[in-house]
Amino acid sequence: MSNHLFDAFRSRMPAPARLLMETDDGRSITYGDMLARSAQLAHALLQLDVEPGDRVAVQVEKSPEAVMLYLACLRAGAVFLPLNTAYTLAELEYFFGDAEPRLVVCDPARAADIGALAEKTGAVTVTLGGDG
Repeated sequence: MSNHLFDAFRSRMPAPARLLMETDDGRSITYGDMLARSAQLAHALLQLDVEPGDRVAVQVEKSPEAVMLYLACLRAGAVFLPLNTAYTLAELEYFFGDAEPRLVVCDPARAADIGALAEKTGAVTVTLGGDG
């Protein structure tokens, strides 16, 4: 799947073997790891019927996996809608009603509450924890 914005981002990346980041827990992630994982996540988005232009609302903690999900949205042509993890359920209900996301991605611990809200707008809810 080709996307002009992702292609522009990719064209400026160093070699795939080069280190992108080291996490606090000692994981080393290369540019190649990031490309592979974002491709997997983009494929998962397509399997969940996310189409170019669809919004993907995301309320997860900051993590390498969250960055890879952002890149996956770029690859799939979806609109990444980041939502602050401090938002209340009432605030999330407003955002879901206004943005009408196709998909909501949240922390596993909040899946039941957020899923019930997302369902009101017809969105599917999936989880993304710190381990992907």
